[in-house]
Amino acid sequence: MTQTPSQDIADLISRCALRDRAAFRTLYERTSAKLFGVTLRILKDRSEAEEAIQEVYVKIWQRADRYVAGNTSPISWLVAVARNHALDILRARRPVSDDIDVALEIPDAGPSPERATQDNQERAQIEQCLGTLEPDRADAVRGAYLDGYSYEELASRHTVPLNTMRTWLRRSLIKLKDCLSA
Repeated sequence: MTQTPSQDIADLISRCALRDRAAFRTLYERTSAKLFGVTLRILKDRSEAEEAIQEVYVKIWQRADRYVAGNTSPISWLVAVARNHALDILRARRPVSDDIDVALEIPDAGPSPERATQDNQERAQIEQCLGTLEPDRADAVRGAYLDGYSYEELASRHTVPLNTMRTWLRRSLIKLKDCLSA
C-alpha cells in the first residue's frame, strides 16, 4: 500500500518523536523550502528567516511528540510551528517601553507657559478692541481675517456694496491698530 505525501510527512514526524535522525533529515529536505517561505513572508528579511528556520527545526525536533496525527494535517502543524516562531521574532523586535522618566526629556511641541500666557493676553486685548467696533464692523473683520471670507462674500452677507465693505474693513483695522497700540 502506497502512502500519500501527507501520510509520509506524518510518519516522518512520528519517527522524529522517537529521535530518528535520518527521518529528521528527510523531513527537513521535504519541508524546509515551504517553511522557509512562511518565515520569509512574515519576517521580510532573508538572513533573519534563514536563522529562524534553523530554530523552527529545533522546535520541531523537540516537539515532534506533540503532533497528533488526524487532528491536523502534518504540513499544517509544521507551518503553524514556523509561523508562530516567526511571529514571536516580530514581537521581540518591538521596543520595550521606556521608563516614564524618559518622557520628561521629550520637549513639548506646544508653546511655553510664558508664551501661552502672552498669547492669551494678546487674544483678550484683541477681543476687547473688537468690542469697541460696531457689531457689524467687528463681524466683518472676524469674517475677513479669521474666517477667510472674501470682500465680496462679506458685502453680500452684510448687504452692502463692495466698496462700502472695503471702507468698513480699512477703517476698522485703523481703529484696531490705535486701540492695540494704546
